[in-house]
Amino acid sequence: MSTRSPFPAQLAQMLPVGEHGVGSTTSSPVVFPYDGSVIGQAPCGDASTAALALDEAAGTQAVMAGTTTGARRALLMAIHDALASRGTELQELLVLETGKPAIDCAVEMARTLTTWQAAAEEVTRMTGETVPLDLQPLGTGMLGYYTRRPAGIVVGIAGFNYPVLLASHKIAPALAAGCPIIIKPSPDTPLATLWMVALIREVLAEHGLPRSIVQLVNGGIEVGERLVNDPRAAVVSFTGSADVGHQIARAAAPRKVVLELGSNTGLIVDADADLDAAVDAVIRGGFYANGQACISIQRVALHQDIAAEFTTKLAARMPEVVVGDPRDPATRVAPVINAASATRIRTWIHEALDAGAQILETEAAPENQDGTDALVRPTVLLGVPRNSALWAQEIFGPVLCLETVANIDEAIDLVNDSRYGLQAAVYTRSLANAFEAINRLDVGGVVVNEIPGFRSDIMPYGGVKDSGVGREGPRWAIEEFTITRMAMIRPA
Repeated sequence: MSTRSPFPAQLAQMLPVGEHGVGSTTSSPVVFPYDGSVIGQAPCGDASTAALALDEAAGTQAVMAGTTTGARRALLMAIHDALASRGTELQELLVLETGKPAIDCAVEMARTLTTWQAAAEEVTRMTGETVPLDLQPLGTGMLGYYTRRPAGIVVGIAGFNYPVLLASHKIAPALAAGCPIIIKPSPDTPLATLWMVALIREVLAEHGLPRSIVQLVNGGIEVGERLVNDPRAAVVSFTGSADVGHQIARAAAPRKVVLELGSNTGLIVDADADLDAAVDAVIRGGFYANGQACISIQRVALHQDIAAEFTTKLAARMPEVVVGDPRDPATRVAPVINAASATRIRTWIHEALDAGAQILETEAAPENQDGTDALVRPTVLLGVPRNSALWAQEIFGPVLCLETVANIDEAIDLVNDSRYGLQAAVYTRSLANAFEAINRLDVGGVVVNEIPGFRSDIMPYGGVKDSGVGREGPRWAIEEFTITRMAMIRPA
């Protein structure tokens, strides 16, 4: 299979900063995780590039805030169409730079287009309300109402696992809200986002708007620090690790942050669950995107009455999780993003095994042996100590932990016993137990009889505890990127 990248060579020469772009200070190779081959060179900036991007964004703030509802809706739909026209090529590029199986990259592109269309529709719903000021004597005879106004410059920092989709969940709502935005992609996966931003900037120009309303600065830690620390960045929207998210929240205070910081997602299988459906959920929801998804299944709580049967059924189906080249349509697991991540995952597995955990024995799945050191085989473990990193932290790899519980109450307590709380799921036929889970699970979203990785791009998405603060999804992100402006009028 060819590793020829569809990434336009001219985009490697400069960063999309300012009206016409700026030459990059350096470039960095982007590597195909499957075999380690270099698929392209990404332009890189530094702190001075980030400062220039902030200056340019500030210059467009009034223009973008002054666009009409109709103009913003037309802009967003035109961007949707431009991305759709390049959808196949962007999808191919995503496979190469993320190493995700082709099926997962196809899902990412489809969801990206849905996100842009939904943001266009939400533009028309940015409404305010009247406020009864005459509740108090001082307000007698007065009229009060509020509108939503653009907050200002948005800084969006995206993770490596779904680079185009995560960036879209920041750029599209920012434009819908009337805000300029600066994106910092993951240095591991900047190419598809660079291409998307180039397409967006051309659409902006076609609509008579400054290209610098949307900018991208690729680079290291100094770029992120310069963007986040600047008081002109009214909102910082970050997707990544909890530790980095905490640093960003401290640096940005008292300005607004939207943080999506991952999880170690729990799935409960109740005594009366459809076991075949629950096993299928683990096969579908535990290994997609090579396990590198915030809401892929990590911990499975099995009711003691069905634990043995569930485990036997799961072991029988594990060979379906085909390991190999992510360009092959049959592949479901390929190497993770880099060798360092794979080493961390393997270390956690070995630590758990040394502490008494056991690997679920399955028949060998088909495997392509040409992968790099970044390959981690799909792994299921039993009896993982709850104080181990494999149980308590976010694995971000194709690894599952099974645990047996006595009842639904113990299962809920088990899932809640975590620093994280993004989404969780329960398989049950009991309406009472389903609502018990919905009401008691300390997470941002509860899924019943479907994988915990279910996400509709129009729903409010976010977590609690160390899984973050704020909500994504176009409607809710627009609220995050706007402020209320109150009008209080005493007629003459």
